[in-house]
Amino acid sequence: GNDNSEALPESIPSAPGTLPHFMEEPDDSYIIKSNPIVLRCKAKPAMQIFFKCNGEWVHQNEHVSEESLDEATGLKVREVFINVTRQQVEDFHGPEDYWCQCVAWSHLGTSKSRKASVRIAYLRKNFEQDPQGKEVPIEGMIVLHCRPPEGVPAAEVEWLKNEEPIDSNLDENIDTRADHNLIIRQARLSDSGNYTCMAANIVAKRRSMSATVVVYVNGGWSSWTEWSNCNARCGRGWQKRSRTCTNPAPLNGGAFCEGMSVQKITCTSLCPVDGSWEVWSEWSVCSPECEHLRVRECIAPPPRNGGKFCEGLGQESENCTEGLCIQDKKPLHEIKSQNLETASDIALYSGLGAAVLAVAVLVVGVTLYRRSQSEYGVDVIDSSALTGGFQTFNFKTVRQGNSLLLNSSMQPDLTVSRTYSGPICLQDPMDKELMTESSLFNPLSDIKVKVQSSFMVSLGVTERAEFHGKAHPGTFPHGNHRAFGTIQARNKAMYIQNLASISATSELKTTALFGHLGGRLVVPNTGVSLLIPHGAIPEESSWEIYLAITQKESSLQPEGSDVLLGPEVTCGPSEVSVSTPFALTIPHCADANPEHWNIHLKRRTQQGKWEEVMSVEEETTSCYCLLDPYACHILLNSFGTYALIGEPISDCAVRQLKVAVFGCLSCNSLDYNLRVYCMDNTPCAFQEVVSDERLQGGQLLEEPKLLHFKGNTCSLQISVLDIPPFLWRIKPFTACQEVPFSRVWRGSARPLLCAFSLERYSPGTTQLNCKVCVRQLKGHEQVLHVQTSILESERETITFFAHDDSNFPAQVGPKAFKIPFSIRQRICATFDTPSAKGKDWQMLAQKNSINRNLSYFATQSSPSAVILDLWEARHQHDGDLDSLACALEEIGRTHSKIPDITDTELEEPDFSYSRQNGL
Repeated sequence: GNDNSEALPESIPSAPGTLPHFMEEPDDSYIIKSNPIVLRCKAKPAMQIFFKCNGEWVHQNEHVSEESLDEATGLKVREVFINVTRQQVEDFHGPEDYWCQCVAWSHLGTSKSRKASVRIAYLRKNFEQDPQGKEVPIEGMIVLHCRPPEGVPAAEVEWLKNEEPIDSNLDENIDTRADHNLIIRQARLSDSGNYTCMAANIVAKRRSMSATVVVYVNGGWSSWTEWSNCNARCGRGWQKRSRTCTNPAPLNGGAFCEGMSVQKITCTSLCPVDGSWEVWSEWSVCSPECEHLRVRECIAPPPRNGGKFCEGLGQESENCTEGLCIQDKKPLHEIKSQNLETASDIALYSGLGAAVLAVAVLVVGVTLYRRSQSEYGVDVIDSSALTGGFQTFNFKTVRQGNSLLLNSSMQPDLTVSRTYSGPICLQDPMDKELMTESSLFNPLSDIKVKVQSSFMVSLGVTERAEFHGKAHPGTFPHGNHRAFGTIQARNKAMYIQNLASISATSELKTTALFGHLGGRLVVPNTGVSLLIPHGAIPEESSWEIYLAITQKESSLQPEGSDVLLGPEVTCGPSEVSVSTPFALTIPHCADANPEHWNIHLKRRTQQGKWEEVMSVEEETTSCYCLLDPYACHILLNSFGTYALIGEPISDCAVRQLKVAVFGCLSCNSLDYNLRVYCMDNTPCAFQEVVSDERLQGGQLLEEPKLLHFKGNTCSLQISVLDIPPFLWRIKPFTACQEVPFSRVWRGSARPLLCAFSLERYSPGTTQLNCKVCVRQLKGHEQVLHVQTSILESERETITFFAHDDSNFPAQVGPKAFKIPFSIRQRICATFDTPSAKGKDWQMLAQKNSINRNLSYFATQSSPSAVILDLWEARHQHDGDLDSLACALEEIGRTHSKIPDITDTELEEPDFSYSRQNGL
């Protein structure tokens, strides 16, 4: 207020008329910062207008007046303005707010306006209550509370979703009228987002902390599929049905479906019954055509359930008069004369046959007599036209001292039939013995070569499957009782030294000391590896951990049609306990199509028995199997011995075989040995073959090729083709060998080997060009083109292994991992946190082709860390960090470091800089 030196009268005499009427009264006003406000009054008829503030008159010098005439009534109109400053308001200390009032005079008296308050406007910085983030199920109610900061005038509240204003008038499901709170009556997936409360008045605007609302969906099972067909064609089997957690699929951290996704029940298929003939009926009466008939039916039993119909005729006829009947209206004596001519022809041919047989016996006797009197050995010369079946041998005497003979002092025993088991042409280049010694045909047990006293040779393949224990690579093949008497001492010493070196380097076991930092174990050149994550082993403790491949025949004997798809792998010690799963990688040889294979993981118990851990397609939270085309990556929590078993569901199940051909010169300088191997398409199987061939001096002649061997019970044929006819010839028996299906499909302790021996016509021939054809009947075929020099100095070297990891069998600490630890922490901190946009660890799994059994990761303390461990196991050779960086960029988390997630700030990091940092 202002102290006036001159008091204004309460009333001023005026002429007769009307009282003043206020056309405009002062409004409540707010002083913003230091800017004064203007109060105004307007009245008619008015001779004077003055302001009174807080009960005291404002000095007339502070008034600004304007006078005008109302044209309609002719009355005098007066308008008055005053300024009120911030200082005036702050200096007033009354029981109520600072106020001002207008008083207007006319001829009849005075009129007073309403009181207008004047207040200093402000808005505090801190909200009295910030909205809090929530996770709600779909169709649940969402209530976000907001109490804006204190202010004058009171702040108005507005809600933002993802920085866009919310208009409750456009969405009946949203209410923002209830005491500044945001209410969403039924949550929808689209309601997920970041919500912010905005408070504003005439002074300023304030933002609350953002609240993240995640609307999640709990998973629900789909309907069961129809039961599959019984997998057994005959007898007991199983059939299965499945369902998926897609009705709905879990979203935004919703719970996974409880229960099993696959159900199996036993079933029984009716076995096919082949038909069989009943006994023949009695002969019918003799017909006018001199024939009688008899019949039989295929009813003992009839074919059922798809069985075969009887083979043969159901009706039979024959002459019923023993030739005494007139046939074709010819006299009986003509028929008899024809029979006599036929009898004379038979006698003639019988006499000629007896003469030929007598000559053959004479030749054989003379030959045997000369052999018994000779002191010379024999050499085997084959015919270039040998094509299989029974093949003849030509024997010739040779002079003593012939350097081409393996043993010129050995006498053949041609009076006893001998049977040899093993590959046909496998010779030990260190020993010079006759080709028919048992060591020559060792160790393949399925090929039989039978040398008979009639100088006939038959090549056959046994139908029984024989399994032998694997000989140590540093020992002689079994059944070899030869001495070193014919070998010089120097060669003997070199041979033994070579055996020792091979034995030392072929032990398939790796050990290393691991601690809290983790690391990786690799059995070199086998595809078997073990990844121990950082933090899996407690701090201040360490373990000597080993990884080994069983080299002897596996104790796991598959049942029925099951087959062993890879090596038996042991990691330990078993008493080690880990806090996070480790990753075990085992190679396999299956063309892993779930429609054709049912693949299981098995574990050996302490009692030596094998128990099933899980099926690869099974949903479980105990462990996880990720099946890549050539390896299976398994996340486990306990060490032990594990193996992969495949159960073929159909004839289209494919076992992948690697076909490789090796060669070396024989002890006979004119001979060259080709050895064709068919082994499982796993690095460890190839490693075993390479070790054996190094021992024998063999050289890989062609890049190995992949053969798709189907489970259709058809056998395997291996043949050598296109041998230069005037430079080489194949010996001793045949250019084609056949191996039964069971021998290939079920496998054995040793890879399948078929050996061929080629002979040069001239020592000047140093180049060999031919083809090796390996094919399955009614199946796949591969042709290997051999183009090599038989001289070791001129031979081109072919690399054995694409990834030679023998130099780094164990890596400990950060150098064992492709992803730097700091970046790994950043990724885990980001994706383990639920996001309103669905950018969490599930998206990370999807971008890394992990689409199955996500419930396993949901049970882990850090799902993202386990996903990255699986990535490390899958990319131990390529380490393709670019692909991981691209996956992160596709998810859309870019340009930020690890956020400090607090109650006041929430940011999303970015990884686009990562390629410059190694990711």
